[in-house]
Amino acid sequence: MQIWQAAVLGVVEGLTEFLPVSSTGHLTIAEKVLGLKIDDVAVTGFTAVIQVGAIFAAVIYFIKDIWRIVKGFALGLFSTAHRGFDYRFGWYVIAGSVPIAVVGFLAKDVIKGPLRSLWVVAAALILWSAVMVFAEKAGGQTRTEQDTKLADAIVIGVAQCAALVPGVSRSGATISFGLLRDLDRVTATRLSFFMGIPALLGGAALELKDALSGTTVGVPALAVGTAVSFVVGYASIAWLLRFVAKHGLISFVVYRVLAGLALLVVLGTSALSAT
Repeated sequence: MQIWQAAVLGVVEGLTEFLPVSSTGHLTIAEKVLGLKIDDVAVTGFTAVIQVGAIFAAVIYFIKDIWRIVKGFALGLFSTAHRGFDYRFGWYVIAGSVPIAVVGFLAKDVIKGPLRSLWVVAAALILWSAVMVFAEKAGGQTRTEQDTKLADAIVIGVAQCAALVPGVSRSGATISFGLLRDLDRVTATRLSFFMGIPALLGGAALELKDALSGTTVGVPALAVGTAVSFVVGYASIAWLLRFVAKHGLISFVVYRVLAGLALLVVLGTSALSAT
């Protein structure tokens, strides 16, 4: 992998990590277009590791909220007097992170093998869009962040597992099921950010060894991809929060369906191979 290729992939990751369009799906497409072997374990590892840049962007962006939650959680562990919402929310994030940790570990070989196909990406982009449309229409959006319950975190955490399929989108899954739990769109989006931090950091830690295996990627490319994803990811967070405050998910659905159909045409004409 060349440095310029890593930079391009960093831009793709930063732009798409928090948008409900599937960063993994877009990275898989971009890697294929750039002539990289998408079933190479080092490339798969690179895809997971550069997400750390976007996650650090989320940490910086929400640093005040994160510090408040961490502080409240820590104090609540030692004193019942401090077991307010921040303490409970800390447990929500932990509980919501367990399902994807378990499924991701158990299904690691499938994720890095059969699912690394552009046919899977195209199908997931289109099919999950139906879930997003349903969530947008059915969600009552009557509950705010202060109304979040443990059951919400568990349901959203289970939904997050669907994002292990390239093309589904982690944010698309978590926001959709947040809406189906009647959380308002901004609350569902913020919860998606918070729950994504442990999930993506854990995935990156598991994949770091593979990313550095062989000679496909290398430390310089990995560093550049991660740094670029951080810068671009920070900008995309600010934009998304402003966007979802006034707009629904339908714009993303239209893009997903068109992108999925275009990919099917490209694959169907053999202009691009699926793996």
